[in-house]
Amino acid sequence: MARVRAAAVAGMFYPAEHRVLQQVINQYLHQAEYESHGPVKALVVPHAGYIYSGPVAATAYKQLLPYKNEIKKVVVFGPSHRVAFHGLAVPEADIFTTPLGDIRVDAFMLNKVADLPQVIISDQPHAQEHSVEVQLPFLQQVLDDFTLLPIVVGEADAADVAEVIEHLWDDETLFVISTDLSHYHAYQDARQRDASTSEAIEQLKPEMIGYEDACGRNGLNGMLAFARQHHLQVDLLDLRNSGDTAGDKSRVVGYGAYVIH
Repeated sequence: MARVRAAAVAGMFYPAEHRVLQQVINQYLHQAEYESHGPVKALVVPHAGYIYSGPVAATAYKQLLPYKNEIKKVVVFGPSHRVAFHGLAVPEADIFTTPLGDIRVDAFMLNKVADLPQVIISDQPHAQEHSVEVQLPFLQQVLDDFTLLPIVVGEADAADVAEVIEHLWDDETLFVISTDLSHYHAYQDARQRDASTSEAIEQLKPEMIGYEDACGRNGLNGMLAFARQHHLQVDLLDLRNSGDTAGDKSRVVGYGAYVIH
């Protein structure tokens, strides 16, 4: 019998009802600006509740629409908010489910990295983690059929993450890096801090990004190190914070969307 990782934050971070969820995502996609950056290899997207970060995430996911038939596999790296551990965790579960349906975990991709010393196989970091889950309905809405390798990143350096990416990189695979930016600063302070972080992202300088700059820095910095090594380019698509979308401006969370090609 298939082992299923059920949606943990449906009804909290995003709508739990199929039709409403589709409508919300389609509205964000419709409102998002679009400028072609060519074939997409990776995205950097935020992972807050959709009311806060959904408009920013949509600017990244809209980049996938011209390539929806070409992307067959997706690897999502999200930081661990609830479980402390060293390394990168892939799941024991065979299926991840959302209100939009089931996504099969790609056993072939999982087996390609399972023997790496920094990779552990455990459902525990995945069970309640939202950073990966909130990306899945967007992916289901913009892509055709795809398989998934969800990876929760614990304490891991950039080289550990880059090595996993190296093992999984191919023409049919999209990589999604899930991270928010600064947390709980006043609006103008957050804008300045996030602008500096954004510059480091665009210039492929992972050594300039700390935990206070991006909660998903371990996955992000691994992708930036890989991109620098392979001469890839990062383009900024959107940079806002919760004060711009749905929150007050006294204590905001920063959100950035980027495409890597």
